[in-house]
Amino acid sequence: MTDTAHASGVSALFAPDGRLVAIPRKAARREQLLTHLTATLFEPGRSYTEAEVNDVLHTVHDDAPALRRYLVEAGHLARPKDGSSYRRVA
Repeated sequence: MTDTAHASGVSALFAPDGRLVAIPRKAARREQLLTHLTATLFEPGRSYTEAEVNDVLHTVHDDAPALRRYLVEAGHLARPKDGSSYRRVA
């Protein structure tokens, strides 16, 4: 696990293989996870298609649509109303 994950306390959410064990139910813990995922998986200034976002998120958890939705709702990823692309905000 990266130093960033260890320092932010999210390392306990990951299995030794680097995959997410579960998406936290508690909002504060989930926000820590989303901040970590945004910083480590998405490049600033890059535009992603929905398929690309799903591919990236599938590297850490099987429920990519749920993670994508949480990232958008929390303001970490932005998308236009037509859903044509995603961009890292934070």
